Amino acid sequence: MSTSRIRDSLRTDLQQRDFDKRSLLFVPIALLVFGGFVFPFLILIRISLAGQPSGAPYEEGSLTLESFVHVVTSDLIQYIIGFSILYAVTTTLLALVVATFYAYAAWRTSGVTKYVLLFSSILPLLTTLAVKTYAWAPLLAPNGNVNDLLLLFSVIGEPVQFAPGLVGAVVGQVYNMVPFGILAIYSVLISIEESKIEAARDLGASRIRSFYEVVLPEIIPGIAVASIIFVTWSVGAYAAPQLLGGGAERSYAVQIESYMLAELQWAFAGALSVLMLLTGAIGVLIALWVLNQSEGGVRIAGQ
Repeated sequence: MSTSRIRDSLRTDLQQRDFDKRSLLFVPIALLVFGGFVFPFLILIRISLAGQPSGAPYEEGSLTLESFVHVVTSDLIQYIIGFSILYAVTTTLLALVVATFYAYAAWRTSGVTKYVLLFSSILPLLTTLAVKTYAWAPLLAPNGNVNDLLLLFSVIGEPVQFAPGLVGAVVGQVYNMVPFGILAIYSVLISIEESKIEAARDLGASRIRSFYEVVLPEIIPGIAVASIIFVTWSVGAYAAPQLLGGGAERSYAVQIESYMLAELQWAFAGALSVLMLLTGAIGVLIALWVLNQSEGGVRIAGQ
């Protein structure tokens, strides 16, 4: 065998060994994805396809679609689906507006003001979800600070019960989501050259028009990331509707908890969970499609 062939053979063997070593790096990731996401989802699917006997969580060994038929035809579940979708749309739009303008304000300011705004957006993330959500209950109560301010400025004539109720559930959910949207949008804003805005202003554009014509198309990717977070979180929201909502604010997650813990109907809970995941996935696709139609657009995988 010639020297060149031996050299090529050794090189091929070394490259193959390097490839095998690099492949080992993906083993922990694959185990995490399968053990943390794929396997639990398969269990969820299996339970949702089981029968739902009375007095037992589910019927082992059975295979039926009766749980899906129940959640689709039940008047209560139809109300929950409608409420969850409307709740997700409302909170997502409100959170996007707040997060966009807050991130823009933090980007345009400088010095201490910038640091205060950024720190204020990160501070809520250092508190547990249940604590910061329930903190709104005394603020939005009829004798709370919000009502005191509104009465002081004669905005309302008598105290209003914002929480527990729909207003409290919406406010709490928006408050929980906004910090994530601020960070997502701000990370895109810092890549924009401020000279573009100054050039637009020099050409006669107002502040609002320069934002709409120059800034907004550039931050569509950040808005897309925020939209994905908001939609998936809102569709499966639990803390805000449960802690700040009244009896009518019943989301997917609240009903799933009732099926799992109170009624011991795991098959129904599994079917409703699958429906919740499908709703969230469809909501994300719709949000990305809407953003992709806007000026600037957002790249979707495969396009």
